[in-house]
Amino acid sequence: MKRIVEFVEKEKIEVELAYYPPYHSKYNPVERVWGVLEKHWNGTLLDTVSKVVGFAKSMTYNGISPIIKLIKKEYFTGVTLSKLEMLEFEKRFTRLVGLENWSVQICYESYFVWVA
Repeated sequence: MKRIVEFVEKEKIEVELAYYPPYHSKYNPVERVWGVLEKHWNGTLLDTVSKVVGFAKSMTYNGISPIIKLIKKEYFTGVTLSKLEMLEFEKRFTRLVGLENWSVQICYESYFVWVA
């Protein structure tokens, strides 16, 4: 969430995240795409980057081929915040009443000043 807030600030945009409850992948379109890709490669051993990229480029979903771009940048995981630090970020979130765990809107700081 820290990185998303930083992205929102940098780009001066609003982002709305909608989480799907656990075990509800049937409602998430990207999960259907992953299923199509898995069926497309049909158990082929994906032992090289070129094989993976090739299969991804040659699949279609609802008659549409994806745009594939190999990204070589390393993305770091494991960013953790203390509860106090997270509370500061939580001030930036607006949660949908009744779906607090599944919907969050993040606006850049100037947006709050403008709306207030």
